[in-house]
Amino acid sequence: MILTVTPNPSLDRTYEVPALERGAVLRAGADRVDPGGKGVNVSRAVAAAGHETLAVLPVGGPAGQALANLLVTEGIEVAPVPVAGATRSNIAVAEPDGTLTKINAAGPELSATESEALLETVRERSAGAAWIACCGSLPRGLAPEWYADLVARAHRAGARIALDTSGPSLTAALRERPDVVKPNAEELAQAVGRPLATIGDAVKAAEELRAMGAQAVLASLGADGQLLVDATGTYYGTAEVDAVRSNVGAGDASLAGFLAAGGTGTRALAEAVAHGAAAVQLPGSVMPTPDDLRPSEVTVTDAVPMDRPLTEAVS
Repeated sequence: MILTVTPNPSLDRTYEVPALERGAVLRAGADRVDPGGKGVNVSRAVAAAGHETLAVLPVGGPAGQALANLLVTEGIEVAPVPVAGATRSNIAVAEPDGTLTKINAAGPELSATESEALLETVRERSAGAAWIACCGSLPRGLAPEWYADLVARAHRAGARIALDTSGPSLTAALRERPDVVKPNAEELAQAVGRPLATIGDAVKAAEELRAMGAQAVLASLGADGQLLVDATGTYYGTAEVDAVRSNVGAGDASLAGFLAAGGTGTRALAEAVAHGAAAVQLPGSVMPTPDDLRPSEVTVTDAVPMDRPLTEAVS
């Protein structure tokens, strides 16, 4: 079982419009409501792949209840932590050319009591979990050290931790030696404080994250594939993608594939690449099922093309 923790989940509504025109009255051709939040998406991807998952998240107000209900309909067990504030609702506007405009709400401010309740719920429900995936930004009221506290408690309970966050929250948590961290290229650059222009730059940044405490780094490089840097070496995975429909949640799908395949080694990296490649070819934040995966089109190697420029260099 994979347990996910999403401290700041959301209810996401997406509208499809012919064009986004400021100040106009727009009529949507279609709209949909999806559960949102990085950890939530990891649970959705794990469930879509046919594995057991438990989503721990703060829930408040009608939006929070709607979010929990949507997760249950996707076959996900939910451990809701009641909070006084309302779960945030986000809006996305999608145009035919693939442009996505998002408005993300701040979300509720959690009290010290609610923060502790969230941590304790993770501890209480972690028995039997193969991995605990802690994902996303922190809501108001939680200090950057909150993830570090969670990692420390989980390790004391004997659990393995995957961490997908950025900025001060990532830096603070590294001292507790999370088992794997999953930054994208931009988050890698932010963590080491310098631009990334080549795949070799990304490898060096991942190695620095390991030196700072991460036991393994699974780095998403967008169109350039994924890297796994751990104690055994550095590995590079790629897959052919016919056409990108949406990259929303693709990194979360990758982490789900990685953890569902055991969370270590080249086989897990191959699953991460397959899940990410499948996710970007699906609409919105739809998560891939086994039928969507094309493992035969995934290549994993330890011959990393260090000098290859990144398609989108990060400044």
